[in-house]
Amino acid sequence: MVKGFYVPALSVATSYSRAVGYFTSTSMALFSRGIERFAQVGGTMRLIASPHLDADDITDIERGYDLRAVIERAALRSLEQEAPEAVLDGLGVVGRLIAEGCLDIKLAFVEHAGRIGVYHEKIGVFRDAIGDLIAFTGSANETLGGLLANFESIEVYSGWVPGDGARALRIEADFDDLWSDRTKNLRVEPFPDVAQERLIEIGRSRRAGRLPARDDALTPPPPAEASPSPLAIPASLTVRDYQREAVEAWLRNQGRGILKMATGTGKTKTAMTAACQLAGVLRQREDPLVVLILAPLQHLVDQWITEVEFFGVRPVAVYESSQRWLPVVEEQLASARMGQRPVVVMVATNASFAGERFQSVLSRISSPLLVIADEAHNLGSSTYRASLPPNATYRLALSATPERWFDDEGTDALIDYFGAVVFELGLGEAIAMGALCRYRYVPRLVELTEEETGRYVDLTTQIAKRLAAGDSLEARDSDSPIGYLLRQRASVLGHAEGKVALLRSDLQARRDLWYQLVYCAEGRRPVEPGDLPGPNQVAEIMNVVGNDLGLAAHSYVADTLRPERRVLLRRFGTGTDLRVLVAMRCLDEGVDIPDARVGYLLASSSNPRQFIQRRGRILRRAPGKDTAEIIDYIAIPQAGAPINFDVERKLLIRELERANEFGKLAENYEATLEVLRPLKEQYQLMHL
Repeated sequence: MVKGFYVPALSVATSYSRAVGYFTSTSMALFSRGIERFAQVGGTMRLIASPHLDADDITDIERGYDLRAVIERAALRSLEQEAPEAVLDGLGVVGRLIAEGCLDIKLAFVEHAGRIGVYHEKIGVFRDAIGDLIAFTGSANETLGGLLANFESIEVYSGWVPGDGARALRIEADFDDLWSDRTKNLRVEPFPDVAQERLIEIGRSRRAGRLPARDDALTPPPPAEASPSPLAIPASLTVRDYQREAVEAWLRNQGRGILKMATGTGKTKTAMTAACQLAGVLRQREDPLVVLILAPLQHLVDQWITEVEFFGVRPVAVYESSQRWLPVVEEQLASARMGQRPVVVMVATNASFAGERFQSVLSRISSPLLVIADEAHNLGSSTYRASLPPNATYRLALSATPERWFDDEGTDALIDYFGAVVFELGLGEAIAMGALCRYRYVPRLVELTEEETGRYVDLTTQIAKRLAAGDSLEARDSDSPIGYLLRQRASVLGHAEGKVALLRSDLQARRDLWYQLVYCAEGRRPVEPGDLPGPNQVAEIMNVVGNDLGLAAHSYVADTLRPERRVLLRRFGTGTDLRVLVAMRCLDEGVDIPDARVGYLLASSSNPRQFIQRRGRILRRAPGKDTAEIIDYIAIPQAGAPINFDVERKLLIRELERANEFGKLAENYEATLEVLRPLKEQYQLMHL
């Protein structure tokens, strides 16, 4: 939005749909040319523009977060986007005009009834040195498409023409009200200092010549024709010694085997290094290599695509509609068969991989095929293991925990297909060699309320009856009678009311820290039959973090869309935007968030894979990160509760095994032992 022009002063208010500095790339190039010429005759300009607020910005403003901080974030995000050279030249002009005092900018948006909207008005005012006035309203779209195909209009009023003068003065008064933030339902804020400094910096770094008469941003350069690239280890990548050992062990085993490496030790880059070595050998024989990478979830496929591109090849993403990927896969495989492509890389979700269309493609591959399975334990299920291609010459499985929980058959099937574990790197060894960072483990014992204890005692009694009837605590079917009771018991513990208050205290003590993750319990707090549904823990924690403590936070759950997830992880990783991510399961498997420093575990399953992966998320190395902290909230029934001792002891063993696993490698192991000692003594578990 641009309002008002004066000669030698100009005032303009207008809006654009997306931004590099609040403008489309086309509008920025055209706009900068206009104001550059205006400044050459001694003019000054006041500009009011609409900031490009994304969904997160709008939500944060509506929640009452610091407005200027949100606007500053939005401005910097727009200025940090990649842009064509012509656009950067235009931004340079804007920066120089700001530095010379010829341009002043403010930002406007609609704020009404607690909702945020876009200021979309386009008006402008010109005045010359003797006071003559011209005003306009409306705009013409000066993009190539707009000039050739659009129907646009603009109205211009001359102050000295009878009938036009009043209209021109009204527009000028509107602009003055807007500039002074007096317009109803509109909020006008100064342009952020850091964004202004960034524009001035761009101005200093760009050439100061006249911009071309045509907008180069309209015509992107044609894509360069290039022959398909081979896989290659990037020059900037340093392969660590243990990663080299893992690759060599796999190659010695004829290109088959499982790499059992602790979460966060770089399994992805290790696998890609192995693929590069294999591709190099095949290239000497003039044989192509087809690589199939399998990942359980779409966002993990996206991460793999970024990694593969780092190694020089653009892979095909195999998920969602086959109309998107099938033609590309068929074309690349045909090129490989004819010797025109040295490598084909496909990255598929487990679900798409097992689908009929992709299975048909796999069955027809005759070139050397390498299957890389990320989080390979997932492929041990009866559905997926039956889909693994028998024509894969080379097979590589990656997992920190390849053993399937209470599923020996599935574990054996994985070993039969991929081969045995050929390289193992445990967590303790990874910490000792500096592949993962050191950490503190802080267990918090949380006593259940009287109501929760009653519900817990009842469930424990029912579990005891099932055990007496011959059921096992190791039941694999979560929908079996005892499986259902165990899930209900876990829900009572995970949603213990006291955890929220204790978490609030812990967050308050760390309110100045960045990079904090909160892992919440699934579902809602259990209630009695007929009662209203209990609170959702994610919503509870978001209220505590955002409203009570005033910390910048965002939820990260199953309903969070993939594009938004990428944005959230980027914002979290800046260390200047989101302090806390509140998650429910979605950060368990494969998500790369090395900056995380503090993890709060409000709930964990007894499946060791989950807590091993969560610990690995927190322990990844990152610049400036030496240590991490894991705070584990362990709920226990009230003292003196009438609980079957033997059954409770068996159930508690599984809880304490997790705490022991966390504690034994922590920097403060002795302190964790002291916290857990009373509980171990009470249930005769001092041997743990």
